[in-house]
Amino acid sequence: MSIDATDRRIIAATQAGLPLVPEPYAAVAAGLSLPEAELCERLRSLQARGVIRRIAAAPDHYALGLVANGMSVWDVDDAQVGALGARVGALDCVSHCYERPRALPDWPYNLFAMIHGTSRHEVEQKRAQISALLGDACRGGDILYSTRILKKTGLRLRPKEG
Repeated sequence: MSIDATDRRIIAATQAGLPLVPEPYAAVAAGLSLPEAELCERLRSLQARGVIRRIAAAPDHYALGLVANGMSVWDVDDAQVGALGARVGALDCVSHCYERPRALPDWPYNLFAMIHGTSRHEVEQKRAQISALLGDACRGGDILYSTRILKKTGLRLRPKEG
């Protein structure tokens, strides 16, 4: 998978987020001296080729008052984890949900879902909702509460040398 110099400039200009202005793509395009249509087409191409996965809002949960955050972990039947994970990931209270391999015998969990709420009590209620959704396909679960933020950024390109 290769990217050209313009693609690299676009990634560098957008990797920390889009500007908070009424027309963010126009602002980025102007900063790169590109037509807005070309910027948008290149972003679509980068996404279609898998260079970038998505363009999405990444809210600061703490600033929104969602100060109780817990990674729920579930031991879900392997034959159903994909379908059930998609349903869990679609819940409003879940910011991200993914499947991971188990590390038996110590770690039986294969489905992870980050739950956000204004209190631990609220998060526990949402966790109960997920448990009910998983039903008999779930053999157990737990939750790991966040105690502090160590990193809150995605992958960043380093400037190309030379």
